[in-house]
Amino acid sequence: PLLPIAQGGSWYAKGVADADLLSAMNAAYLAGIRHFDTAAGYGNGRSETLLGQFLEGKREQVFLASKSHVDDLTEAAVLAEVDGSLKRLRADFIDLYYIHWPRAGRDMRPVMEGLETARAQGKIGAIGVSNFNVAQMEQVSEVGRIAVHQMGYNLLWRYAEVEALPYCRDHDIAVVAYSPLGHGILTGKFGRDPGLGAGDQRHSILPFRADIWPHVYPAWSR
Repeated sequence: PLLPIAQGGSWYAKGVADADLLSAMNAAYLAGIRHFDTAAGYGNGRSETLLGQFLEGKREQVFLASKSHVDDLTEAAVLAEVDGSLKRLRADFIDLYYIHWPRAGRDMRPVMEGLETARAQGKIGAIGVSNFNVAQMEQVSEVGRIAVHQMGYNLLWRYAEVEALPYCRDHDIAVVAYSPLGHGILTGKFGRDPGLGAGDQRHSILPFRADIWPHVYPAWSR
């Protein structure tokens, strides 16, 4: 089933006051959203810290997911990252923990081994990967069990249908899509000039690029 997810963080909202971010989380919670997703790297940990603050008294009602993107691809570094996430989230258990990004040409198996150790220690539940291709999934699957793959997927960005989605289906790996509305494009809210402010991270998203947006806009402005 497709479940609504609150994907939080100051990485998406630079310069926004903490109180406004907490209010957004509360609005999601009141609307019935119970899957909250963050990452150690969002705002250098600020997102996890704010989410942990928000979840005080609500932790048992929420499915909590976070992610790690360590530079040191060792089991010890991953275990330290999990401990950091737990501390910032004020939690003793994270339901789902992802390897946030693969590293092309590098061995990701020690990272998966670290997460399997964290799971054996009762610190995390399911293990996921994010943004992996099939070869990268096969590599880490040699030493651990992938339960979930989080990938960018929407009507504008469908490359996953070629290999990743069939692989996940065949190997009983659940899929969580991020940016299902194409960073807001598919809501139809943007005009001929998308009007993105300075510092908006969507400037780095391909469909918003100045030479591409004029082709994207007519398709989703009706």
